[in-house]
Amino acid sequence: MEQMLTIGRIVNTHGVKGEVRVLPSTDDIKRFGKLKEIVIQNRTESIKEIETVRYHKNFVLLKFKGIDNMDDAELLKNSTLKINRKDALPLGQDEYYQCDLYGLKVVTEEGRDLGKLVDILVTGSNDVYVVRNTEKEILIPAIKQCILKIDLEKGEMLVHLLEGLED
Repeated sequence: MEQMLTIGRIVNTHGVKGEVRVLPSTDDIKRFGKLKEIVIQNRTESIKEIETVRYHKNFVLLKFKGIDNMDDAELLKNSTLKINRKDALPLGQDEYYQCDLYGLKVVTEEGRDLGKLVDILVTGSNDVYVVRNTEKEILIPAIKQCILKIDLEKGEMLVHLLEGLED
């Protein structure tokens, strides 16, 4: 399991005083307000102390200590924001961090190997798991009727394929 979890990406600057616009990749964008510092990953990794957090539409506006103008903020554009797993929000029952699902072997309830989970599509209603093997790709909705069990220790996801999913 990865020790660092991605929670967003800096997509642009905001204003002239060094704020950056973040596209969050977390279910709870208010979690940014609970952070004191964050790891910024671009060509290198650095830890930045968060000075202020604001929310604007679907974005998070962050101001880091020592980043005081638009030129400095511009250098952070397209950076990934990460936190240590120990600082992550606790998960509920049957909840998983997306990064832990990639690479899981996907098996039907009959024991047929469908391939590996290679991507997760985020849609408006529910996520969709992209499972690929040497022959084809299958899209499986991340709903209780389809996802029967996830065993991270075993590296396996047990699924029930609804009619038409393999066509």
